[in-house]
Amino acid sequence: MHTQAVEDYLKAVYEIQKRNDKVTTSAVAEELEVAPASATNMLKKLSEMKLVTHEPYRGVTLTEAGQKVALEVIRHHRLIETYLAEALGVPWDQVHAEAEKWEHVLSEDLEDRIDEKLGYPTRDPHGSPIPSRDGSVPEAQSVGLDTLDEGQSATIIEVDDRNPELLRYLGSLGLYPEARITVVELAPFSGPITLLVEGQQHALGREAAQHIQVSEVESTSASVA
Repeated sequence: MHTQAVEDYLKAVYEIQKRNDKVTTSAVAEELEVAPASATNMLKKLSEMKLVTHEPYRGVTLTEAGQKVALEVIRHHRLIETYLAEALGVPWDQVHAEAEKWEHVLSEDLEDRIDEKLGYPTRDPHGSPIPSRDGSVPEAQSVGLDTLDEGQSATIIEVDDRNPELLRYLGSLGLYPEARITVVELAPFSGPITLLVEGQQHALGREAAQHIQVSEVESTSASVA
């Protein structure tokens, strides 16, 4: 049984890796909102525990044992988010913070009961894949919404869950996982993207669009009605 701090650090390393970022001490410190010195000390301990490797210039990587722990915590987190949203009706911008509190104390028995109750879901309310009990992670090919061109359509796969205010805003525009979107217009000079979402047009800033992953483009048209 690992401490909550150990689990938090391993999960942070995993999440940073998944964003294709180099896992530096400063990146881990920023992810967990701790002092760089604290992150350095904990990563050294994790290295001694054979849960991570830390090489100069290459950054931190999870060992097989470290990844197993990280995926178990992430599985708990995303199952709890899904349960809170589907069974209790908690808004999608609130489930992340609640799951952060529960993820470290969820028993395997309750984990299995929640999984069965929900019908063995593969993705959480934000579209993030839920690791299976054996540690495999269902992945889908995706691209950033901000990379689409005018006239291209796609389906939203995943939305970054780290900013509640952003989630509330995106939800108000109907930008949830599985929503179909079409790019109507790209304003010049990094201006907003005009989207058609479920029959409604909305303007979305480029920065916000970077937090949305969509399916690979399914169709392209010369113009959008």
